[in-house]
Amino acid sequence: MKHFKRTSIFFILTLALLYCTRMEAQGMPTYDNTNFVSLVKQLIESGKQTANIIKTVEFLKTQKENIEKVNDVVKQLKAVREIGQNNQHLITALQGDLKDILDSPYIKPDEVARVSNSFTAIVENSLDVMDFIDQILSSDYLKMSDAERTEILNQKEEESKEMVASVSTKTRRYQDIISFRKMQDKINNRDTQY
Repeated sequence: MKHFKRTSIFFILTLALLYCTRMEAQGMPTYDNTNFVSLVKQLIESGKQTANIIKTVEFLKTQKENIEKVNDVVKQLKAVREIGQNNQHLITALQGDLKDILDSPYIKPDEVARVSNSFTAIVENSLDVMDFIDQILSSDYLKMSDAERTEILNQKEEESKEMVASVSTKTRRYQDIISFRKMQDKINNRDTQY
């Protein structure tokens, strides 16, 4: 700001010296003081406007940074909410569908352990993701920036979606196996006399 004032003063003085040189009109020196005063006033007003514009630009930069910070926080909250919803979907699927699969008479005893283990691995992974998210959000986690934290949360959100898809696929596959065995049992045990 001081540099701008010095530059303005130097510019004004230079204009004044150039403007005040002797001019002659029919042998008589002329000097118009009102035009010079008006020029100086315009230059001073112009300097004030420029200073106000610089302050406005700095204010807008600060506001832009604040908006970007809020935007990152909103993205983080959306990712955490999505992960929470995916985990709730996993729990609901496991409570209902897994119970139906394991209670089915068409699942063999040796398959029960495999089915349980495959779903248990997904649930444990889901719980690990939730613990990791808690660490990221509750501590500085190695002094991450908001953008880095948001990127990690988005990756975990994708992993969460993949887990939901995996549970859905496994559930559908086991339900298809049960349906096939049920149909096979009906065919094998049907009445053959007409």
